[in-house]
Amino acid sequence: MSSADNGTSKRLSLTAVMRGAREQLGDLLQRPAGAVSAIKATDSGWTADVEVVELEKVPDTMSVMALYHVELDSDGEIVAYERGRRYARGQIDRR
Repeated sequence: MSSADNGTSKRLSLTAVMRGAREQLGDLLQRPAGAVSAIKATDSGWTADVEVVELEKVPDTMSVMALYHVELDSDGEIVAYERGRRYARGQIDRR
């Protein structure tokens, strides 16, 4: 994902960054990445929260999910990631 356009820098679209974060994280972890539940532009690029299936179970509501915090540069390339919380797919946040 290059942001270069005739030598000038062009900000990536939100949808391009979302797709890139999901695809790249899935490739890095060798696991299916799911929804991008948060995304934010920063001074140096982007941050995103991506849900990943860590362990498939039957029924699928018992599958173990993880929320990963991902940092991307201005070209949409992952430069860092960290696993946050883990939870069962069917779990609902109580806030």
